[in-house]
Amino acid sequence: MSTPASLEGVLLAAGESRRMGYPKALLTLEGDTFISHLTRRMLAVVPRLIVVVGAYGELVHAAVPADRRIRVVINPNFRAGQLSSLKCALAAVHPNSVGIMLHLIDHPLVATQTFERMSEEFMGLARPIVIARYAGKRGHPVIFGRPLFEELLAAPLDRGARVVVDRDPARVAYVDVPDAGVTADLDTPADLAQAGLAPPPKIDG
Repeated sequence: MSTPASLEGVLLAAGESRRMGYPKALLTLEGDTFISHLTRRMLAVVPRLIVVVGAYGELVHAAVPADRRIRVVINPNFRAGQLSSLKCALAAVHPNSVGIMLHLIDHPLVATQTFERMSEEFMGLARPIVIARYAGKRGHPVIFGRPLFEELLAAPLDRGARVVVDRDPARVAYVDVPDAGVTADLDTPADLAQAGLAPPPKIDG
């Protein structure tokens, strides 16, 4: 029995979290880790989720919820940036997937309803790129249709996925959502404090 065509989730959690000083995937929100919180919200919308780990690989991998719908992919080249992790994820996407909903571990405040809205808009629009936007500022998640996978795989690591987004504005649709979480990039302890979240635990030694 074949798997019906669907949108697949990708969650990037491979970064070194240098400015945070602690693995962002293991920070807490509403009594849960960022990684658990986001996997639950994304899996409420997509049937399958690829989580890419790299730095702190074993720790982050161990924190990923046990769920047969989740596939963990290791990026050994995580220091090359987010696009290197995205390329690892694309290699694991199901052949029947119509595209990917890409999200980042440092944007944990996005509401489930936003993921739902993004999926609905992508399925209803004839655009291969759909980007969440709040108050005029674009953020995450971002959806890439399958026709753009080869472009993403060929994109230079030092320029990131933005080079594909910016190549042709006519291919891009923006979805304005009432969700400040799409632009809330939590990279530092100060960002956590501003969002009303607990500071990162201190690491002994």
